[in-house]
Amino acid sequence: MRDGFPDYVDVDYTDGEGESPATYPDIEAKIQKGIEVVKQGLSEYENPAVMWTGGKDSTLTLYLVREVARELGYDMPPAVFIDHFQHFDDLLDFVDHWAAVWDLDVIYARNENIGDIVAERDLEPGDEISVSELSEHNQHHVREILEYEDDTFPFLLDTYVGNHLLKTVALNDALEAHDIDGVISGVRWDEQEARAEETFFSPRHDPDIYPPHDRIQPILQFDEADVWEAFWNFVVPETVSAFPEDGYVPQAFDDLPEGVTREDIPVSPKYFEGFRSLGSQVSTEKSDQEPAWLQDLEGTTERAGRAQDKEDLMERLRDLGYM
Repeated sequence: MRDGFPDYVDVDYTDGEGESPATYPDIEAKIQKGIEVVKQGLSEYENPAVMWTGGKDSTLTLYLVREVARELGYDMPPAVFIDHFQHFDDLLDFVDHWAAVWDLDVIYARNENIGDIVAERDLEPGDEISVSELSEHNQHHVREILEYEDDTFPFLLDTYVGNHLLKTVALNDALEAHDIDGVISGVRWDEQEARAEETFFSPRHDPDIYPPHDRIQPILQFDEADVWEAFWNFVVPETVSAFPEDGYVPQAFDDLPEGVTREDIPVSPKYFEGFRSLGSQVSTEKSDQEPAWLQDLEGTTERAGRAQDKEDLMERLRDLGYM
């Protein structure tokens, strides 16, 4: 990490305390706040990066960063994509496609030790991995950080050990390798209880847990419906030349405006198929048959189809450096 961090950064770590999406009365106010946070993030940090999962929240965040960087003449920060080896194939295709369209520098954060074991043994999700097979680095995390005592663990993303090794360790190793001091992420207050107390600039400075850095969180103030409103009224019309300038909400893939194809839309096809949250291929289910933005967003839970949330692990994982 750079000498002097975080002393060279001048941000208000209390910005957003006591607030909620209701603090911001309309979509314009929420977008304006997001732009302000991104501007400060790009000006204060020497080597920021954008967390990008290919999901709606991180893609909206990525879009805001691209627009502000272009407007103010900043270099576009790299995007960090955590490849946990259990993604939907079409999500990977979506990321590759838009990385090329938007000319992004993508850092693929992977736990290569786990990846090598999976490839060498041709493992499937759920197969057991022996702790003794792991590198010294990964064994340290399993035994000393997680205090996990079993001899094996399943190759599954949505478990305590699996999530930590495949996501958190991969992310923290990438932050260290690329000397990243500010992580611009798309978390939201309303997503999970574990994120409800986050602020727009959140310190992660304990070197015993993660490479010291700050989290920069420009869409905390959005709820799920706000994200889709921003996409169909701002992001897509400004990205796709053939899309109506005043916005349009498609009812299905075959309801796109004339001259617009699904490849033109910076929205993962999984959302058109009925998914509302994108986790791993083996543990995420559709919420409904309708596209995500047409579902009952207020009366149902956004992340109910993800096994990890059912295990109530988020608070512990976030303490270890997960998003």
